Amino acid sequence: MTDPIVQPPLSGLRVLELGQLIAGPFCGQLLGDFGAEVIKIEAPDRPDPARDWGAVKVNDESVFWAIIARNKKSMTLNLRLQKGQDILKRLISTADVLVENFRPGTLEKWGLGPEVLHQINPRLVITRVSGYGQTGPESHKPGYASVGEAKGGLRHLIGEPDRPPARAGVSLGDTMTGTFAALGTMMALYHREKSGHGQVGDAAIHES
Repeated sequence: MTDPIVQPPLSGLRVLELGQLIAGPFCGQLLGDFGAEVIKIEAPDRPDPARDWGAVKVNDESVFWAIIARNKKSMTLNLRLQKGQDILKRLISTADVLVENFRPGTLEKWGLGPEVLHQINPRLVITRVSGYGQTGPESHKPGYASVGEAKGGLRHLIGEPDRPPARAGVSLGDTMTGTFAALGTMMALYHREKSGHGQVGDAAIHES
């Protein structure tokens, strides 16, 4: 007698990923690793820079991209145009999770803020990743892992005492934030099972 095929724990979950580089896409990567269907959406004229990131290439393709984009489907969509926004809204109606790491206020500027998206799909979990969070005195600033690591004190702990702080060999600020974002997403999904309603998560590089 053979063991039954076990489906991944997040099989059947549909995730829309908006954003680029590391923190938001790392959240999508983790969800995809456990079986979620992750649809990565990029601007047609501004593809994710991670596609060509890093010094290590295989057949002229970035190894970093192969890692962070694994288990994902790709499509292009111009969210600056009404047609692109309308297509995203149709996708939202079928999605369980939206992960985005734009600068705070960007989705609202396009008429795609949580209030609008929850009218389309009240069960949608919206996970927002940024440098300093969606609110607060620094929320308008662009966020980078290197700055978050410095302001959060992590850089102070790395290196030798008689030298300036050193940079970690991997982007800890981004990957920690992506991990917390994935954890928050799962908590929101658990809450949805009891309440029937999606929540909005807020993961900040500085706080992470």
